[in-house]
Amino acid sequence: MRTLKISLLVFILSISISAQWYQQNSGTTEQLKAVTFIDSVNGFVVGYNGIILNTTNGGQDWLSVQSVDADYLSGVSFVDVNNGWVVGGDSSVILHTTDSGISWLKQSILSLNELYDVAFVDTNFGWIVGGAGKILRTTDGGINWLEQTCSTGETLKGVSFVDSNIGTIVGDRYFIFHTEDGGQNWIHQLSGSLYSLYSVSFVDSNTGWAVGDFIVLKTTNGGTDWIEQTTGVLANFRGVCFTDTSTGTAVGYYVILRTTNGGTDWIEQSGLPPDGILNDVFFIDENIGWAVGYDGLILHTINGGVNSIENEENELPIDYLLSQNYPNPFNPTTSLQYAIGSRQFVSLKVYDILGKEITTIVNEEKPAGSYEVEFDGSRLTSGIYFYRLQAGEYTAVKKMILLK
Repeated sequence: MRTLKISLLVFILSISISAQWYQQNSGTTEQLKAVTFIDSVNGFVVGYNGIILNTTNGGQDWLSVQSVDADYLSGVSFVDVNNGWVVGGDSSVILHTTDSGISWLKQSILSLNELYDVAFVDTNFGWIVGGAGKILRTTDGGINWLEQTCSTGETLKGVSFVDSNIGTIVGDRYFIFHTEDGGQNWIHQLSGSLYSLYSVSFVDSNTGWAVGDFIVLKTTNGGTDWIEQTTGVLANFRGVCFTDTSTGTAVGYYVILRTTNGGTDWIEQSGLPPDGILNDVFFIDENIGWAVGYDGLILHTINGGVNSIENEENELPIDYLLSQNYPNPFNPTTSLQYAIGSRQFVSLKVYDILGKEITTIVNEEKPAGSYEVEFDGSRLTSGIYFYRLQAGEYTAVKKMILLK
């Protein structure tokens, strides 16, 4: 068998201090306003000059799929790989796709106000917020939009719904509004802040966070009470995303913060360029996420953005784990991650679909920790491969697909 040249990038907790956010090539210098992903490979980004970007390989390649006649697009929401909406502009642009962004249909409304954010919970129920306290609701996928009102003329910037009834909106001059009947009635909630709010993220009907200028707020009772959290950073926050009641990320002007205990503690992360300004962040799980901002900036992480000497004690695994490779399918490289709970002799090998050993990636004793290696399949043919981890009595096998 021909010798394979394998490129290894070993991530060692006790030594490496490299940033775990890295830049992806967006192909544009336009300001990017919002990002969403349907799964680990399919995602969309929108921004200024009506730009819509799409990736089908986790951001390795970003393609411009649409350029809308609009000053900007600032909100995007997808409910599955086919169905999504984008909004924005100074003249109420609403676009809908049913074919993964290949084509876009403009949906009409009477409003001429700016639109800033959109949230759909399924293919029928969705909400849009914008200038002059504008709230729009649809129950038929945007064929018809019903205008709703709340007691403010201020600009509304962010919206989050957990189902077709329960949702929260935030905006300028510290406004927060909450509904439990799909928006037929909106209740004004007191934020306790004097600053504008830009983004909101709820993980269930009770637990949510809102961020804005110099502030991060949390509620555990559906917004009846909002409590300011101490971040240790004075920053203009623009985006927030939580994947569960413990794990979340906030981004903004020159800052990325992450918490793994519900916001009791926030840790500043590196990887953001010195002049980097981020507008939005989105995670599909506690590890895999993207952030977007000025000058076409797109950042990506596959480990929650955690730096290797950053709180090392908390990073030590309590068990053994072999993660699914990312991206998958891949071409030609992919990341393999594993964790061991105690010092063990570790073997990590790759096999073809017939069970023939292709290469040995790791074959040495390792201390307890989390590790990442890069597998290079550039000299292999397209097909299904398996990688097998053995550490002590722990053995795990996973499948990966090379698609050229």
